Amino acid sequence: MTTTESGFDLAVIGSGSAAFAAAIAATNQGKRVVMIERGTTGGTCVNVGCVPSKALLAAAEARHGAQAAARFPGLAAAQLPVGFPALIGGKEALVGQLRAEKYTDLADGYGWEIVHGTAAFTGSTEAPVVEVALNGGGTRRIEAAHYLIATGSAPWAPPVDGLEEAGYLTSTTAMELDALPESMMVVGGNAVGLEQAQLFARLGTRVTVIEALDRLAPFEEPEVSQVIEEVFADEGITVHTGAALTSVRTESGEKTATVRTRTGDEVEVRAGQLLMATGRRPVTAGLGLDVVGVKTGERGEVIVDEYQRTTNERVWAAGDAAAAAQFVYVAAAQGTLAADNALAGAERTLDYTALPRVTFTSPAIAAVGMTDTQVAEAGIACDCRTLPLEYVPRALANRDARGLVKIVAEAGTGRLLGVHLIADGAGDVITAATYAITAQMTVDQLAHTWAPYLTMAEALKLAAKTYTSDVAKLSCCAG
Repeated sequence: MTTTESGFDLAVIGSGSAAFAAAIAATNQGKRVVMIERGTTGGTCVNVGCVPSKALLAAAEARHGAQAAARFPGLAAAQLPVGFPALIGGKEALVGQLRAEKYTDLADGYGWEIVHGTAAFTGSTEAPVVEVALNGGGTRRIEAAHYLIATGSAPWAPPVDGLEEAGYLTSTTAMELDALPESMMVVGGNAVGLEQAQLFARLGTRVTVIEALDRLAPFEEPEVSQVIEEVFADEGITVHTGAALTSVRTESGEKTATVRTRTGDEVEVRAGQLLMATGRRPVTAGLGLDVVGVKTGERGEVIVDEYQRTTNERVWAAGDAAAAAQFVYVAAAQGTLAADNALAGAERTLDYTALPRVTFTSPAIAAVGMTDTQVAEAGIACDCRTLPLEYVPRALANRDARGLVKIVAEAGTGRLLGVHLIADGAGDVITAATYAITAQMTVDQLAHTWAPYLTMAEALKLAAKTYTSDVAKLSCCAG
């Protein structure tokens, strides 16, 4: 049976961060909203992404901290056993709590309906309609003044001989394991691969990382890559960089991967589990976008303009589905933007100049603004300075000086263009750098800004002072 309902101002396909931000913005304008979700309410971040992975990373870091306690005089290393099923159960409980508090209860509070089913566009470019195959049976046709595509992304693996037959984990399914693997190969040395590799290694799994490019964290500054490679080596994680996965097979219950090294040689790597951390792709297949004149790119991403409008003036897209930077805060900002532009004619845009990013390894990696290579490519004279953490009092007090701060500035003016760091608490420190770049501060202004002593954030001030000071002469309490 098919029912038809019209009169909606906005129909949202998806129920993640972009979807909820748009729905909230629309209801705050007094508009009528309906949301369509084919799976679990809440999207990637709360269900299978940020929340579960960071919860397990925190547990792994706590265990590692006990093992690494010997760096402090008077403390001995402790080996903590891992009750993996209980750890996963705690993660699931946290996910359920946050899903209810931040999503389902929120929708109830604002008063929009979540329709559970699979959506596809029908109608025409001039009169788009969404048809929903309901999870409980039947079909519902929804007509709205505007539509938002916020279907997110999903893990993607490249075609590799034997990979599908051998089977593999993704960042999603790795969070659902019911037993801790003895050994694991992680293919991909960018943010997700780094986090997952360190997580499992610190819980006791023997981990090997395979990265096709020439260094770990290949899109960060080279100095940052060098530090994380040293950290992984210290923690017993085997790393192969400049190495391409060419084939996979299963032998005696283990995955056997053939890897071509940078020298052209082939080596075999064996492990109980294989985790493919090779990126994500937009989830747009089956939406019938061509029926309503919505164009997509090579990876399935919905093509949008700076206002989040697609090639159909009544259809909008936000978040991972629109090939945005894959951060929950970007998705939320774009969802709000799309609702404001579609329903209030705001004609707003977003400025991504000072967009920060964090990789939650330990030490964490964080960055905002331009790299020195990007500055050079833009034709700007660059003045870059790097401050090792051995000159940062907080790091010395922590007895862990692994890491650095790198400042990228415009030569002559001293205008701050980028900040890159790997340090304990880097994700918090980068917020201060984001504000500084947004305010168009110079390194001199940053050097003369107050910073509380014995915080990692002080590293920003100390790094800025290297433009006028001899690093080796910096006092531990330099003002």
